[in-house]
This record gives sequence, structure tokens and C-alpha cells, in this order.
Amino acid sequence: TFSITHSYPHQQRCPHAMINSEFKYGSGFTVDSSMREAFTKNGYIIVRNLLSEAEVSKVRLGVETSNDLLKNAYTWDDGTGRSAKLTLWNHPGHDVTGVLARLNRVANTAKELMEAPEVYHFHGKIIMKNPGAGAHLWHQDYGYWYLDGCLYPIMSSVFVAIDDCDRENACLQVLKGSHKMGRQDHLLIGDQRTIVPERVEQAKKVLEHIYVEMKAGDALFFDCNLVHCSGQNDSANRRRWSYIVAFNQPGNDPRPGTFHPPYTPMEVLPDSALLDCELSDNQTGKTFLNLKTDVTTQGKKMVEP
Repeated sequence: TFSITHSYPHQQRCPHAMINSEFKYGSGFTVDSSMREAFTKNGYIIVRNLLSEAEVSKVRLGVETSNDLLKNAYTWDDGTGRSAKLTLWNHPGHDVTGVLARLNRVANTAKELMEAPEVYHFHGKIIMKNPGAGAHLWHQDYGYWYLDGCLYPIMSSVFVAIDDCDRENACLQVLKGSHKMGRQDHLLIGDQRTIVPERVEQAKKVLEHIYVEMKAGDALFFDCNLVHCSGQNDSANRRRWSYIVAFNQPGNDPRPGTFHPPYTPMEVLPDSALLDCELSDNQTGKTFLNLKTDVTTQGKKMVEP
């Protein structure tokens, strides 16, 4: 299901309320005008069944059996003493996550939604929200990437559900149309940068608060300024793992010396490549984030420049 919570009293005042953002992957799938309109006005679209059951199973197995992906995980405290684990890397690599990032239905869909001439792999990450895991606080991705020196918010992310995601196990939440607010000031709470809470509450009064409930294999394509979060996983025994790939555009490089890479041409793969690829733990080409040594990550603990 796709649950919506109305956080404002007069829906007719919201210019984004009537634009549908839900679509379904199938034969002949292509980005059309209705998808572009939804992405432009709402800041996101959901594509149901982007991955088949067989493809989800392969990605899940590839992640669960990868020593490198698991040993490079770090914790991300939410300010309450609870945290989630995640692994973040540069460059796609050659494992199933690298193939998934470069699939035509992923990379070219992101490119078409942004109406960009080209996109490249900015980073990939696996978020591991096991039962009891902490929250990811209200933020914009560009709230982080701005500090990396990317001058323009011409970036986006693709969230692919590895497990079913719903309210019980802390699915994503978004404020519909919030990317139109522009980059917001972020504060440091725990290890995370979060939008000033009063600003979020103000936005909730005029924008729809969406709980993005997804089945494994569904995908959320979203703008880098979309305000989003996920709560603490208070379920008894249901984990919520997900894969996210972020795309940037040529000419919007982060500043030199940061973890994220400058423009690097990316080969887009046919949609058949995921099932055709070898299931191995070949992480060649990836560079994993190390919180202890990364200058930019430590810089995120500073006040807004």
C-alpha cells in the first residue's frame, strides 16, 4: 500500500496534492511526461516492481554474503543513543550493486527525470536498519552534498527496497513538494545533519507528509532537495535493508580533497545485465568511506559555513 498522512488542514491549497507520483515498471517502460511532471512538482516518483523477485533475491544474496560491504559498515547515531548501520562507497564497482546502479532502468530513468544530458555515479550505499535501529532524521541529501562543494542541486537518488518497507519497520517518509523550498539550514544531532526542527514543523502545515510503503523491488527516485526521513525500527523481528545510488551531473563536481568523486564517465548497462552477471564479491573499483579518516565527514560536524 501507499499511505498518505495529511498534515495540513486545507488540501486544496497545496499545489502538489493532485499530481500522482506512483508508477509501475513493465514491458516498454519509459519516462513519459506524466513521470517528469510528478518528479518536477512533487520531488519524487515511486516505480513499483522495478526489480523482479529473482533480481531482488540476487541483490539481497549479493549484499548479505559480501564481506567487504559488511566489514565497511559504520553506525550513524540519531542523537538518542540508537543508530543504524550503513556502508557507503564511491564508484559502482562490479558486484551486483554496481550492476544495479548502471542498469538502463535505473541510471537512464534518473537522467530522464532530471532532464540531464548525462549522469554519473556519485555514491552508493546500503542502509541496514535491523530491529531496534535508530532513525534517519529529517534532512535533504543536498544538505550534505552542499558541504562537499557541489554548487548546484542538480542531483538525485534512487532508493531500492531490498526488504519490504512499511511504518512498522521504519519506511521512508517525505514531505511532498518540499524540494521547492530550496536548501534548508541543517543542525548536527548525533552523527547526523538535520533540518532545523521548527522549519520541518512549519513545512508539515502546508505539505503532505507521505509514508512511502514499498515492497521489495520497488524504487523511489527523488530530488536531492526533497525533505525526507525514516523513523526508528521498533518492530520486533523485521529488518529494513535498502540500497541507494546517488547520481550527479558533469560540471557539478565536489571540491577537490573530498571523499566523493569528480565526474567519472559511467557505462549504462542493458536491463538484462543484473540477472546475467556473476554473483561474486568483486568490489574492485569501489572506495569505501572511512569515518575516522574522511575529512569531509568530520567537516559535517562543523557549523554551517
